[in-house]
Amino acid sequence: MSSQASDTSIRYGVVGVGMMGVEHIQNILALDDCVVTAVADPHPPSLDSAQQAVGADAELAKFGTVEELIASGLCDALVIASPNFTHHDILIPAIESGLHLLIEKPLCTTLDDCREIADLVATRPVEQVIWMGLEYRYMPPLRRLMVEIEAGTTGNVKMVAIREHRFPFLVKVDNWNRFSKNTGGTLVEKCCHFFDLMIQATASRPVRVMASGSQDVNHLEEVYKGERSDILDNAYVIVEFENGSRGMLDLCMFAEASKNEREIVVVGDKGKLEALDTESIVRIGERTADIWSGINVVSEETVEDASIRHQGLHHGASYLEHADFVDAIRSGRPADVTVLDGLWSAAVGFAAHRSLEIGLPIVLDDLPQMAGIGFGR
Repeated sequence: MSSQASDTSIRYGVVGVGMMGVEHIQNILALDDCVVTAVADPHPPSLDSAQQAVGADAELAKFGTVEELIASGLCDALVIASPNFTHHDILIPAIESGLHLLIEKPLCTTLDDCREIADLVATRPVEQVIWMGLEYRYMPPLRRLMVEIEAGTTGNVKMVAIREHRFPFLVKVDNWNRFSKNTGGTLVEKCCHFFDLMIQATASRPVRVMASGSQDVNHLEEVYKGERSDILDNAYVIVEFENGSRGMLDLCMFAEASKNEREIVVVGDKGKLEALDTESIVRIGERTADIWSGINVVSEETVEDASIRHQGLHHGASYLEHADFVDAIRSGRPADVTVLDGLWSAAVGFAAHRSLEIGLPIVLDDLPQMAGIGFGR
């Protein structure tokens, strides 16, 4: 763990060094033999924050654009942590540079742009690791939940219920996250994580999406350059999957008065799993032979991961994500979380917004951008 590069160091560049960019820097510096050598951001105060994160006296090249950073030759890998609406234009030169990439969610702010990026990535050599940043997969209680599903604890998964009751959106540079056109919409920006978890838990392709939601409490009086904030602060979303399972999302962003920010419940024909975050508790319930007896086997444990060196904003999930990304680079293996994972998780969010607008379910196969898009490995 050092801010100085060695001959074997992986040299990172971070594009976009607002709150999440600095979070990535802190996680990178907690890794062995990794260093942040360059950053790119058009906002000078953000560049100052990046310098503070690596150390006031540490050598750090600062650029205004991704093109300048790439041309410097100072990096082996890039983290794309710029505002959502910039992803498409930044990703094209970043992908074509041949550098390894970790892309913050969501992939892009429109389904057309997501598809274009996915098609471009499909042309790249396998040696280039292009990783989609869906770090909720790495939260220790959620990793444990997925291990139990794979072990058959639930049997055939039939239902996935995810509740996120949390605080409002944080303040970002120029308040860009107050507008759906900039974020892709709350059900993309915030909830692609949850749709990704549903896809992982069901191991099936999402086929139909229904949503209801609104902006009822947060940011109602906020006006920037004459434009009023339009970001949703609550919603229900139902997702149906090809194998007959279904998922439900319950999102409320004015419910910070909660013991757990997230609760994930997975139920199958053999049992039930619960992951409670922030308490980092997992409950494992197994059905008995006599379902009418009232006697059921439910165990509960607190899940911790001693390998986490930086807890950060996501209970160590971003650190574990970076550790996996670095291992893929060093070992030459492909990304575990791909741009296609990013596209599918965002597509459900885009479909949910469309369902909310027209008051009808959306069939993903009816979206022309999804034609011919692969699913699974």
